[in-house]
Amino acid sequence: MNSRVYECQVMHARFVPKPHRFAYRIFMIAVDLDELPALDRNLRLFSFGSRNLYSFRDADYFPVGAAHNPSALAASPSVAADPAATGLKARVLATLAARNIDLGPRGRIELVTLPRVFGYLFNPVSFYFCHDSTGACVATIPEVTNTFREVKPFFLGPENRRDDGSFHLRVPKHFYVSPFSDVDVSFDFTLRAPEEKLNIRIDDYAGGQRTLTSTLLGKSRPLTDATLAWFTLKYPLVTLRTISLIHWHALRLYLKKIPWFSKAARPADQRDLRRPHASLTHAAPSTDA
Repeated sequence: MNSRVYECQVMHARFVPKPHRFAYRIFMIAVDLDELPALDRNLRLFSFGSRNLYSFRDADYFPVGAAHNPSALAASPSVAADPAATGLKARVLATLAARNIDLGPRGRIELVTLPRVFGYLFNPVSFYFCHDSTGACVATIPEVTNTFREVKPFFLGPENRRDDGSFHLRVPKHFYVSPFSDVDVSFDFTLRAPEEKLNIRIDDYAGGQRTLTSTLLGKSRPLTDATLAWFTLKYPLVTLRTISLIHWHALRLYLKKIPWFSKAARPADQRDLRRPHASLTHAAPSTDA
């Protein structure tokens, strides 16, 4: 099978206005979406569509339908507004088709993400790596989720692929991820399709200044019950630990008197996201196209 587990180190380093750095270890699953039914049959600790120690649900990912200030990244009109109405792979393929990308009959989509743990899910960012029939990765989609459960996908296609096979894109964020980063800074993605190793970097830029860097480095392990059992002991309640660390370091930044920004302050600058929070849906309508 193509599906596997990555034992990872996550690192965040903030440079301005005051330095702040931390790192922690987690594990993430890399799931070939075509293999989900087989994983459900073959693994005791992992389920597809039902509760288990670790589980995966289609509806947790790539929501479609109405977006806050819709953009060209929206899925094609043929995709139903209900994210559970079509399979996850079909929703991703529809978005690729809207950008004239056809993976072919043997194309596959690999999703690197955190699974649900005892039913609880929080994913700061998941990554879709889209491979065509030759096996080449032709597009990747980072899907960012904030603590308000809003979701925003970003698209890196063939035009963003560099000679070394990695994908690079700098794009305005227009998304509220952290109260200590304004919504109009830019994300700078450097992504490479994972193999034996996972290597991802996401930087924040304010104008030409890099203000924050985040890296995700991992090593492949087989996706088996034995691996999941060992990582349950080594990284207990990995999703709950992730969101707890986010809030703990937010408190530390607050105590360092880092300037912070209210989510409700600039609703018109939070664009193209899914599952908009009430602070956006109750705001005055935007005049943006």
